[in-house]
Amino acid sequence: MTIRTRKFFGTIFLLLLAAVWSLTGMAVAQIPVLANSGWLQAAFYVVAGMGWVLPAMPIVSWMSRPDR
Repeated sequence: MTIRTRKFFGTIFLLLLAAVWSLTGMAVAQIPVLANSGWLQAAFYVVAGMGWVLPAMPIVSWMSRPDR
């Protein structure tokens, strides 16, 4: 697979990851324990906002792999 094709599919995967991650984060944020506490909400949004980077890293490294 060429790097151009990997970048195309990787972009699609990253967009899907961002959409699913944000929708899941919004659903989890509605849990009453989080919804009633400002500090827990702040901590949750920091962790959820930075958390998508971990699953995105393997996709980005796969995309940037040189051709054989």
